[in-house]
Amino acid sequence: MARNDIIDRVFGDVMLALGLLTRLPLPGTPDLSRGAAAAWAWPVAGLAAGGAGALAIWLASALPAGAASALGLAAMIVVTGAMHEDGLADTADGLWGGWDRDRRLEIMKDSRIGAYGVIALILSLLARWSLLAALIGAGTVLAPVIAAAMLSRVPMILLMALMDPARPGGLAQQVGQPPLAAALIAAGLALIAALILSGWGAIWALGLALLLALGLARIAQAKIGGQTGDILGTSQQVSEIAALAVLTAYLT
Repeated sequence: MARNDIIDRVFGDVMLALGLLTRLPLPGTPDLSRGAAAAWAWPVAGLAAGGAGALAIWLASALPAGAASALGLAAMIVVTGAMHEDGLADTADGLWGGWDRDRRLEIMKDSRIGAYGVIALILSLLARWSLLAALIGAGTVLAPVIAAAMLSRVPMILLMALMDPARPGGLAQQVGQPPLAAALIAAGLALIAALILSGWGAIWALGLALLLALGLARIAQAKIGGQTGDILGTSQQVSEIAALAVLTAYLT
């Protein structure tokens, strides 16, 4: 493959990742033909979300830590369109609100939110808010926010590579099943960036994120027989909390 072709493919994959996982206005039309093969670039979407959060926190540096943390969270949610939070809420409602596989999948597809979903969202937001506030208080928040955002996109790719879609016609099936190599490239890309940003704690952060994501995968396999877009979104949320927790412990 010619050098220009490689550059075009990398650029196309990055644009596809940003188009799929963010709500950023992008020029042109992403190359959808690459599908799941472009999943290696998903940490770049994390870079965009984490960068927006870090920028918001930096701009709000004169405010109390709690307020700056809330603004950082809001910026990341705006960039992603709350798609991962939505997946977390649907997963909590479905996996714990249904008695059998079909009912669980039906609940997860329903746009309405139930008690489990509300509780999961509150706990997720509270956990991330408190961890960001702790990092702000320690004066070392910007790099770990970006590092955690990038690392948390890796488990989504791994779950897609290792698990079959639980529902025909869902987003996870439409995107396709990425090769395991895409997950490994994404892990390497995110880990190198996180090591540069946050030091050796990034290794433990990625390890805990992957461990929790694999635990989620086992639950999803047992309850619905595979993964869905909601399960992938939940893995991102759980992984980001895990990465932030490890980096907070390491840096403060």
